[in-house]
Amino acid sequence: MRASSTVFPITPVWEDDGTHRIPFLAYTDAQIYQRELERFFYKGHWCYVGLEAEIPEPGDYKRTVVGERSVILVRDADGAIHVVENVCAHRGMRFCRERHGKAKDFVCPYHQWSYGLNGDLQGVPFRRGVKQDGQVHGGMPSDFKTSDHGLTKLKVAVRG
Repeated sequence: MRASSTVFPITPVWEDDGTHRIPFLAYTDAQIYQRELERFFYKGHWCYVGLEAEIPEPGDYKRTVVGERSVILVRDADGAIHVVENVCAHRGMRFCRERHGKAKDFVCPYHQWSYGLNGDLQGVPFRRGVKQDGQVHGGMPSDFKTSDHGLTKLKVAVRG
């Protein structure tokens, strides 16, 4: 066998005529993969995430993926459908571990930030800090707004 293999070429060769193998690099190159993720999943395209029937009741949710992003399809208390990224806005932890279920809200296990079913931040533990010896320690800055720290929301369209 030769030192250079035609099965795993170092530089891809795309022939102009006839039928040939697709260069192995097309399947393994990180830059090509990132471009495909952006092109097919993240930029200007609608991606199927589920059926309304999968979340029939308020609080029902389904965890799935769009590209490499973990997302949650959820029905809120008013019956509206939302799709939010399964990544806490505080430290980036994936908080929803179950593939499907029923919830009143979503709570990140890392620092217990809680989010409504619509993705809005509801609560932050020790937001105003902790009193000790007459002084307040820690907490969020005085200009902290929960409305600025919700989950990333994806556009939703329901087709009937």
